[in-house]
Amino acid sequence: MAYRPTARTEATRLARRERLLDSARQLLAEGGYAAAGISAVAERAGVATGSVYNHFASKQELLAAVFRHVADHELAAVREAVHARSGAAEQLRALVEAFSYRALRSPRTAWALLAEPVDPLVEQERLTYRRGYHALAESAVAAGVATGELPGQNPRLSAAALIGAVGEALLGPLSPVGERTDPTAVVEGITALCLRAVGSPAD
Repeated sequence: MAYRPTARTEATRLARRERLLDSARQLLAEGGYAAAGISAVAERAGVATGSVYNHFASKQELLAAVFRHVADHELAAVREAVHARSGAAEQLRALVEAFSYRALRSPRTAWALLAEPVDPLVEQERLTYRRGYHALAESAVAAGVATGELPGQNPRLSAAALIGAVGEALLGPLSPVGERTDPTAVVEGITALCLRAVGSPAD
């Protein structure tokens, strides 16, 4: 007779999996992907190394799950900030500011999400993550063009350029070997650039 997990055993399994993910997120924030090895995650979670493989087939699968969880949380926060504003310029401002300030407050995690060399499985998650931001920016630009708030342009192309510019501009301040700069000056500069790029005054 095939074994069927009970509600209790399934809840226990999910709790253990979540504990492993929490441990991996902590290690990622402290030292990037290199710090989040299977043995380190198991030690942080207080479990045997072999038990990690009961939940994740490989380190790559574990890190992809961690990336997905952290990235989804960040995207949800930025989306909430965007939807709290009205008008294309204000929504784009909210997108850039929320994304940038959150990244600068957690530079090691942001570096891992944006730029740290990763396995192809994690890179696929990174591409999905970027598409979420592209969609937010594209929607705001398209609405601005439709209402006449912004000049005519290709919203999809503009959105891709904006998200690329934000990510690239943050690489220096976020780099583990870079110099920390005044977050306000960095974010204000990126925001002004992005608003001017789509034809909106920066102030």
